Amino acid sequence: MRLLNLYVKNRFIVIILTWFAALVAGIVLQKPIIWIFPLLLLVIQPLMNIVVHHTQYLFWILICLLPLSTEWGLTSSLSLDFPDEAIMMIITGLFFFKWLLKPTIIPTHVYKHPLFLLLVIHIAWIAVACIYSQNILLSVKFLLAKSWFIIPFVLLPNLLLHSQQQLKKLVLYLLIPMLFVVIQAIFRHAWYGFSFEGIKKMLSPFFRNHVDYSAMLVCIMPMAIAMWILTPNTNQLKKWLLGSLIVMTIGLVLSYSRGAWLAAVIGLAMAIIIYKKLLWPSLIVLSILLLVTALSLVMQNTYLQFEPDYQHTIFHTNFEAHLKATIALKDVSNAERIYRWVAGTNMVIEKPLTGFGPNNFYDFYKGYANSGFKTWVSSNPEHSSVHNYFLLTALEQGVPGLFIFLCLYIAMLGYSQYLYIHLQSKFWAVTALTIGVIIAMLGTLNFLSDLIETDKIGSIFWLCLGMLMLVSKQLKLEQQSIAHSNTTGHIQNIA
Repeated sequence: MRLLNLYVKNRFIVIILTWFAALVAGIVLQKPIIWIFPLLLLVIQPLMNIVVHHTQYLFWILICLLPLSTEWGLTSSLSLDFPDEAIMMIITGLFFFKWLLKPTIIPTHVYKHPLFLLLVIHIAWIAVACIYSQNILLSVKFLLAKSWFIIPFVLLPNLLLHSQQQLKKLVLYLLIPMLFVVIQAIFRHAWYGFSFEGIKKMLSPFFRNHVDYSAMLVCIMPMAIAMWILTPNTNQLKKWLLGSLIVMTIGLVLSYSRGAWLAAVIGLAMAIIIYKKLLWPSLIVLSILLLVTALSLVMQNTYLQFEPDYQHTIFHTNFEAHLKATIALKDVSNAERIYRWVAGTNMVIEKPLTGFGPNNFYDFYKGYANSGFKTWVSSNPEHSSVHNYFLLTALEQGVPGLFIFLCLYIAMLGYSQYLYIHLQSKFWAVTALTIGVIIAMLGTLNFLSDLIETDKIGSIFWLCLGMLMLVSKQLKLEQQSIAHSNTTGHIQNIA
């Protein structure tokens, strides 16, 4: 604290001396980047003020930076999504500190909500899986990372968001930065003739690949559509939202991501399902289809018929050829996905109760793979995962871990429909419907990938959970208001 006070009183002198030292160090070490560090001294005081006294600003900064953050490799084996993940850590630390000083900081409507109970059980089982993990250190890192997703995106919205205007602000803070990323990607993509191969070079530094980019884009689009529906025709914002949706649709098409396109279709179907109140029959039919498909593949080893031809499972730079290869099951990405799914299934059979431990797939899966499904990219130098979040949960946390997560996921869908049906306010009903659509799309994306642990998609998933609790609070307030009005009217009639 004394050092901070000294810096405040003599900031100009400190900055000059620090800049001179950095200049010398940069020249001697031939590292010009060192010259940037003195500039940080200019923002220390305002940043400290924001962090300590205006924590809510960090939330809005975090939301705005989600589409703009980049992966920063700290070491050969450790990376950080910067700056959003750093802000998430700060928010989590501050929240724990404030919670210790004031345990009642968590709103009553949150810790009494059934979804919160399922969330606690989910985290508790992850902790159990960590104890039995094959590599406890990796699993504990996973558990810590989970905490700095849940606190900023599940708990903080229930502390900070109290009005329709704040929810609109939340959408705009996500939409505007994402729109910037899409526009720059389209312009840069044009230099490559909008080719399938070209899109992969246009997303740096904001996104690692076109899968992450298209996934976040397709999940933000329903928010923009909902806001467009709720904006009066006389408001100029409605035209701007329409233009934004057109640009984002072009960006989605040019992303050449089959998973995101499928998610968009599933999202539209879910909107109709919730509107028609058909969620539970639809889930039952889907469950039966998945079960029958799984059993038909496992029984008598039918899945072996899909063994790829190592010489012909190739990566296509032409999207038309890519689609044809996908249909013929000769595309390398699908062949590699099956290779890892087989390995993952065998891992679940090996350790069905507690799994191999969170964050432990990569170190063990090759020993459980079927060499008949091996492709020329199976060396997996990027350490990517099993490409199915549900299977990943089962093999790392055991079948109980998968069951708990499925309960949480299905309950989130169920609450979306329940809230939509019972809310009288158009704004909050559309919000509930939109959340259900996004959750369905996230399920689709994570059936083909494992994105919930990423900063881009994980943030949206946990934000959906937090928003369901917030909308549930609005339903309760609405019902109390209606009950009060009915009671007042009844008394007046008696009088």
